This record gives sequence, structure tokens and C-alpha cells, in this order.
Amino acid sequence: LNIAGAVPQIDLFEMTDAQWDDGMALKLHGARRLTIRAWDALKASNGSVVLISGSAALDPKPGFAAVAATNAAITALAKAFAEQGIKDGVQVDSVVPGAVMTRRRRSFFEKWAPAHNLTVEEAEKKFPEEAGISRFGKPEEIADLLGYLVSPAAKWMTGAWVRMDGGEIKGILGGVIFSKETSA
Repeated sequence: LNIAGAVPQIDLFEMTDAQWDDGMALKLHGARRLTIRAWDALKASNGSVVLISGSAALDPKPGFAAVAATNAAITALAKAFAEQGIKDGVQVDSVVPGAVMTRRRRSFFEKWAPAHNLTVEEAEKKFPEEAGISRFGKPEEIADLLGYLVSPAAKWMTGAWVRMDGGEIKGILGGVIFSKETSA
């Protein structure tokens, strides 16, 4: 499993090349390098890889351009690894989580709320309402999905991206997109 975060959330027109590069280095290249280094062991064990991106990839906004671009690239990277994994016996999928209440998100609200004349509790209540979801996801819900994806029950599932966001991204294809190898 590869989970990395902290890509800057800076306006599209204000973000420097160095900030873009740092975000890509952390999240995209980190996932790529980790997967490449582990590939031989994954082949030997018929292992599984799950790369984590995020829902900004599916609904990019100007203030989250780097996050969105990086997350979209991770989803594409997982698909490319999955194509090779079919030949090598390695299962590769990606998970696209929505708004999950993590320590990092809580820390964001602790800084953001006072700047917007809100309490942290008010800010934490406002976001799900504005996002059209009933609540934030829980880390353990994402962990349960990850556990399934690397379990024997999901072994035939490869090249898929799974969106888990409480319904934040609306669409007829919301959920699991199966590759040609997993559908039929």
C-alpha cells in the first residue's frame, strides 16, 4: 500500500514550479519508486499493490490543481503497473478516497476555521454539507477497503480504481471501474 499526502493546496496561478515538483516528488514519484523497488518481491509472491490517490483527481478545482493533477497521475500510474502486473502475476489497483477525517484534515480545520470566523466544530459540520455528503469518512473505512483489495477474495480484481467518498462525486460510473480483466 502506498499512501502519501501533503501536496500543497495553493491557487493554480500562484503555485511555483518548485511547489509543483515537490508535490509530485512526494506523492507520484514516491508511489512509483516504492512499487518499482518492491516489484521483484511482488512477482515472487504474486503480491498486491494498492496506490492511494484522492477525489480531487475526479473534480479538480483551481485551489487544488496540484493535488488533482498528482492524484490523476497516480490513478493512471496504477493502471500502467496493472497492465504489467497481469503478465507478472501482480495485482495492482488504486483507491480514490474522498473526504476522510484524518489528523491532517483536523489540523487544517483548526487553522482554517478561525480565519473564517467559525469554530472548528462549525467548520467540520459545514464541509460535508457543502460537499453533499452526510459525514466525513473514517480512516478505518478506507482500511477495510484496502484489506479487501489485498485479500484472496479480490485477487481477480486488477487495474481497477475504487472511489470511496460517501457520494461526494456524483456520476453514473461512481464506484468501481472494472478493467477488461475483471469484468465478464
